[in-house]
Amino acid sequence: MKKWLPLMMILLVLALAACKGKDDDNGVEIDEEALENMNETGMPIVEEPIELNFFAGKAPSSADDWNDVMVFNEYEEMTNIDINWEMIPHESLSEKRNLALGGGKLPDAFHSALIPASDLFKYGKQGTFIELNDLIDEYAPNFKKILEENPEVEKLITFPDGKIYAFPTIFSPDFLSVLTYVKPWVREDWLEELDMDVPETTDELYEYFKAIKEEQPDGGGEIPFGATSIDGIINWVEGSFGVANRGVSYIDMDPDEEGKVRFYPTSDEYKEMLEYVHKLYEEELIEQNIFSMEWDQYLANASEGKYGSTMFNSPEELFEGEIGESFIPGKALEGPHGDKNFTVLSSPVFSMGNFVITNENENPAATVRWMDYFYGDEGAKLFFMGIEGETFEETEDGEFEYVDDITNSKDGLSLDQELAKYFTWLGGGYPGIVKEEYFNGAEASPSEIEAAEVLEPDLIDEVWAPGFTYTEEENRVLDSTGADIEKYVNEMRDKFIAGDESFDNWDQYVSEIEKMNLDEYMKIEQDAYEKFEEN
Repeated sequence: MKKWLPLMMILLVLALAACKGKDDDNGVEIDEEALENMNETGMPIVEEPIELNFFAGKAPSSADDWNDVMVFNEYEEMTNIDINWEMIPHESLSEKRNLALGGGKLPDAFHSALIPASDLFKYGKQGTFIELNDLIDEYAPNFKKILEENPEVEKLITFPDGKIYAFPTIFSPDFLSVLTYVKPWVREDWLEELDMDVPETTDELYEYFKAIKEEQPDGGGEIPFGATSIDGIINWVEGSFGVANRGVSYIDMDPDEEGKVRFYPTSDEYKEMLEYVHKLYEEELIEQNIFSMEWDQYLANASEGKYGSTMFNSPEELFEGEIGESFIPGKALEGPHGDKNFTVLSSPVFSMGNFVITNENENPAATVRWMDYFYGDEGAKLFFMGIEGETFEETEDGEFEYVDDITNSKDGLSLDQELAKYFTWLGGGYPGIVKEEYFNGAEASPSEIEAAEVLEPDLIDEVWAPGFTYTEEENRVLDSTGADIEKYVNEMRDKFIAGDESFDNWDQYVSEIEKMNLDEYMKIEQDAYEKFEEN
C-alpha cells in the first residue's frame, strides 16, 4: 500500500480551493481543474499525471510493496495516475485504520482496508467518506452495469440514507464455486473399500464415519473427519437441522416461520444439531484436537492420508501427492426432520468496505474511474492474470493460463510466492469483481466447479450478507451486548460438543443468554432487518 503524498504548497491549495464548487446532489467537492484534466472515457484517465495516496491492508501472502509490483506499475502507465501505497499488514490494520479515521492524516482512499459496515455508515454520514452515488452514475460504467444487472448488489451496498459509500468485492453471480467457498469432500477409495455410497443423510454420514473408525480401510490411524476448526463439521450439517438458512455470513440469525429474525442458538433445532456433532466427537469420529488445530498440522495430517472427509477447498489443490485426487465432492445432507440445505453460500457482495474515497481527495472523479476499471473484463483480466506473454498465455480453447516461469518457479518458490511478484490479489480483501474466466485460485479448479454443481440443488434460497446496517447507538449495543452474547454462545457451543458441558444444562444456557439483554439485541436486529427489506 502506498505512502501518502507530501502536503501541497499553501498557495497551490488556495488556488485549487478557489476553483471548487459543491455538487448539488451529493455534497462532493468538485475541482474544475481536476475535471478538465480528466478524460471521461478511455485511457489515460488523466492527461497530466497526478498522484494519489492510498492506505491499504496487506494480507500475509500478498506482495510486500505495491509501489513496485507489476499489476499497478502497468496500470500507472495506462492511467497517468501514480498511487503512493501506504502498506498496512493485516495484524495492525484495524489499529492503524482507526488512528487515521480518529484524527490522523487521511489518505485519498482506503484500499483493501476491510472497513466494517458500521464505520462506513458512521464516517459516510460525517462526510469523511464521500458519497459515491452520483460519481458512479457519471464515471463508473462497469460498476453501474453490475448494479443494473444485479439489483441485489445495489441493495446490499446501499445504506438506509440511500447512499453508497464504498466499492465492494463482488463475486460474479454465475461463479458458483467461489460463492460456495468451502465444500465437503469424502474419500472415494475408502467408500469403495467399505462398499458405501457418498452419504446423503446425517445418519449415512455417521455410518460412514463409524465404518472408517471400525474397519480402518487404510490400515490404521484413519480419522473420519478433519478440518481447520469445528466450524467445518458445523457448516456441513447445520442446514440439515434447519438453522443458519440465510448463510454463515450473518452469525446466529435466520428467519423464523413468521419471517421474523430468530436467534437460533437458543432453538431446539440448534440443540439437536449440537447433540449430533457431540455424538461424532464423543465417539472419536472427528479429529480430537479440532478445537486447537493449526493450519500446518491440518495440511500434514491430510497429506499423510489420515482424513476420510474434510470441509475446505479442493483437496486436489491443497494436499500434497496423490492423496488429494482420492477425494470427491460431498453432498448436502438430509437431516432427521427432512431439512436439507447447504448454508455456506456468499452473496455476490462478499465484502462491502474495500474501497472508500475520503474528503481529502482532490480528484474523486478520476479516482472513481481508476477503481471502476477493475469491475470490467479488461481490468479483471489485468488484476488476476496480468499481461499476455509476460504473465499469462491464452490457450487454443480460449482459457487463460499463467506462464511456465510462474507455475514452475526457477527459484524454487511456491505458486503463491511467484504470483506475489506480479499481483496483489492473494489473501483477498481487494475491491473489484472476481470472474471465473480470469480467476486462477483454487475455486476455479475443475474439482471445485464440480463440487459446486453437486451442491447447487440444495443451496439456501437467500443470503443475508454482507450484513445489516445500524445507527451509532445500535452499534454501541451490538459492540457490547452483541459481542458478549456471541462470545458466550461460541464458548458454550464448544463445551457442549466436547462434553465439557452437559445438555442437561441447556435451559440454564438459554436463561443465561436471555439475561444478557437478548430482547434488546433482537429488537435492534429486527429493526435493521426491516430497514434492509425496505431498502
